[in-house]
This record gives sequence, C-alpha cells and structure tokens, in this order.
Amino acid sequence: MDWGTELWDQCDIIEKHTQSGLELVEKYVKFVKERTEIEQSYAKQLRNLSKKYNQKRSNKDEPDCRLSSYQSFVDILNEMNDYAGQRELIAENMIMNICIDLTKYLQELKQERKTYLLEAKKAQQSLESTYKQLDNSKKRFEREWREAERAALYAEKTDQDINATKADVEKAKQQAHMRARVAEDCKNDYAAQLQKYNKEQSQFYFNDMPLIFNKLQDLDERRIRKLGHGYILFSDTEKNVMPIIGKCLEGITKAGTNVNEKNDTMVIIEQNKSGFERPGDVEFEDYSQGINRASSDSSLGTPKGPLDLLGKNKSKNFWLFKRNKPTVTEDFGHLPPEQRRKRLQHKLEEISKELQKEADQSEALGKMKDVYEKNPQMGDPASLATQISQTSQNIERLRGELNKYECLLFVSKRRISFLLSSPDGAHSDASTPDPSQAIYAEFDDDFEDEEPAAPIGKCTAMYNFPGASEGTISMQEGEVLAVVEEDKGDGWTRVRRHNGDEGYIPTSYVTITLNK
Repeated sequence: MDWGTELWDQCDIIEKHTQSGLELVEKYVKFVKERTEIEQSYAKQLRNLSKKYNQKRSNKDEPDCRLSSYQSFVDILNEMNDYAGQRELIAENMIMNICIDLTKYLQELKQERKTYLLEAKKAQQSLESTYKQLDNSKKRFEREWREAERAALYAEKTDQDINATKADVEKAKQQAHMRARVAEDCKNDYAAQLQKYNKEQSQFYFNDMPLIFNKLQDLDERRIRKLGHGYILFSDTEKNVMPIIGKCLEGITKAGTNVNEKNDTMVIIEQNKSGFERPGDVEFEDYSQGINRASSDSSLGTPKGPLDLLGKNKSKNFWLFKRNKPTVTEDFGHLPPEQRRKRLQHKLEEISKELQKEADQSEALGKMKDVYEKNPQMGDPASLATQISQTSQNIERLRGELNKYECLLFVSKRRISFLLSSPDGAHSDASTPDPSQAIYAEFDDDFEDEEPAAPIGKCTAMYNFPGASEGTISMQEGEVLAVVEEDKGDGWTRVRRHNGDEGYIPTSYVTITLNK
C-alpha cells in the first residue's frame, strides 16, 4: 500500500503529516541537546568535587600519603575524575552522532519536501489552468450556439414573411449560416479542450500526484528510519562507555579492598617512632639518710623520669601527652633521631637524583657544543655558554648540599648508635651534656684514648670536602690520605693525615686502595 493509491485525494493531510514528522525530529534533537547539557554539568560537578578533595595529591611529603586508606581515597577521587571524563564522552558522542547528524539530515529532508510540494503545486496549477480553458471554451460554445439558434429562427421567420425582400431573406440566411459555422467551431474547440483536460486530469490523479505522494512517503519513511536509528544511538552511546565506566567502578572497589589497617598501623609507627627508650623507674631519694643527690643526679644511669628526655629544659610539660609544635628546621633537627635519619636519607636521595639529572644535562650540553664546533652551520657554540655555566653552578650547589646532608646523616646515625649503646638509651638530668655534644665527645675519645691504628690502605680525594661537622676531617681534591677504618655501611670511611689528624670522610668522595 502506498500514499499515491490510498491517499490520492489527501494532499493537505500528507502535507500536514510530513511537517509534523519533521517537527518531531527537531524536538528529539532539542531533547538530546538538553540531555548532553545535563551530562556536561554532571561531569563538571564530578571533576570539581574530585579536585576539591584531592588538592593535596601533589604534596607527597604529607605523612598520611603512605597510608593505604589515604591512598585508596586518592584512587577513588582519580577514578571519579575518569568517570566524569566518560560522562563528558557520552555528551560529546551524542552531540556528534545524534544532534549534528540529525540536524544535517533534517535540513536535507526539509529541502526535499519543499521540492516535492512545489512539484505538486505546479501540477495542480497546470490542471486548474487547463480547467479554466475548458470552462471558457464551454461558455463560448454555449453562447455561440444560442446565437446560431436565434439566427436560424430569424432567417426562417424572414423567409416566411411576405413583406420581406429577397435580399433580406438572403442576408438572414447568410447570417444564420455564419453563426452555425462559428457555433460548430466553438463546439469542436470545446470538445478538444475537454479531451485535453480529461487527459491532464487523468495524468494528474493517476501519475503526477501519486508519484509525488509516493516520494513524500519514501521521505517520511526514511525520516522515521533515521529517527529510529537516533533513538538506538541514544542508548548505544552510553552502552559503549559502560565497560570503561565499569572499570572505574571496579577501580573504586579495588581501592576499598586495598585498604590495609595493619599496614597503616605499621606506617604510623614507622613514621612517628622517636627511637628513644622508655624512661626508667624514678629512684627513691631517702633524705633522712642524707643521700648524696648530686652524685645521683649526675650519673648516666637510669633516668629520673620522663622529663629527662628533654635534657636541661625541664620547664616544659610532659611531652608524651602534650607537646608544643616544634619549629621546622632545614636539617630536620626538630624531629626525633629515627625520624630525622629517615628524612635526611630521603633528602639525600632527592639531591642525588637532581644532581644526576644536572650531570646528564651538562654532558649533553658538552656533546652539543662539540657538534656545533665541528659543524658551525648547525649552531653557535657560544649560545650554549649560559646554559653550561648555569648547569655547572647547579652541580656545584647540589654537591654542596649533598655534602651537607651526608654530614648531617652521619651525625644522625652516630647519635642513634650512641643513644642505643647507653645503659638506658638516654641521659638523665640537667648536669648531663646535650646528647649531640656527647656524641662528639665519644668521637674525641675514639681518636685520643685509643692507640693510633695501623693504616689498612690509602685513598685519593675526588672532590673537596670541608669537614665542617664534628668527627669529620676536611680534604682537598687530589689529596692522599691513609685509610684507618673501612666503611661499615653508613657511607663514611675513617682516614688519617700525615700530621696525625683523623676523622671521617664520605666514602663516595674518594677512591680507596686497600693493602693486600
């Protein structure tokens, strides 16, 4: 069944229906656009939410960053950010595959429909014009035939009139004959026009209009098919990203399963343990027996109480329960020994990486300069002078920082060793020197009380070392020193000069040759 056969007389209905179909496409496109705006707004809110709660993600020095619960939360925020990206992708694909495509197709349909309606209008106007010609010829034929009848009656009356002359009779007969001939011509013209109109009318109703109606039917079916495909795309667009959205949700689930309370507990302990020993029992001081308190207070034995961990500063509150926030220092001296050692070690690793990066850049600049010198057309070697100079300064600065933090790490390790080797792990009262000073005193004892150890080898300095810290010794690049004690794993070697001065130097600063 088709419109041309079944709806041959419903031109207005067809025109109205096709217009309504196009309006439905426009309405659907508008609906999808509003849906994409919702998706984009939703994605934007999700991104802002993730950003709001993930502001410290770049600060890896935060203590909580190593906790699994903290890291899992960061992973969830990252997954939500990815999820927002998929919502944006849904909106983008809907705009491209539905809105833009349907809008373009809609314009083509409108133009095509307009063409078909113009063809129908022209065919109708042509039929109406032919009908007017038919009507005019019919009226002319009717008029002329009446005139011919009157002329014939007049001629017959004149012929019977005894008073009429022969000339009058002849004239009346000629007039009647002429009118009859004109009427006959009008009759023939009317018959021709009628045949022409019937032919055009048949062409109009059985060929032209059915063809146009069938074209409009095909247009409408293609519109419906395209719109149905748009409906499917509305679903498929979201289905296509569902696997990735599923992975985002799986990532959130995995983040939850990655939370490890035992591991977090160990991290908290590792990050915050001070390395100090617990204070010993407070001794009973029997004033009635006249015990010499001064000698007891100055001993290095069992501490008198928790305040002993603070050394001379006994005016502070019990630090275990209430502790003022310390002033952060560059050498991490505000931290307990164990934490300080870890932070210094981490700082050394960062400086070493940066130093290696600068060294690689310096080497690359040197090679580039050689290439420019051998091939001037490739570039001016002088243009690299600023970069080379800046890189050299950076290397010297980083070496200085490396030396500084190596010394600090050395002192920190020795301090921890000293504290752990003490009877109770800490000094007791106000008469006891500062632990760091005690460490230096220990170094002095090592060097002064013992007999000079026999050298076990020699070493040559590759870099200058200032030896600014207690227990270390300075050296100049190229200087040869006697090795007294090998590196025990802490990165320091004990050496002696010809004049008898002894101290520690960084093992990485020298080349060592041991005696066989």
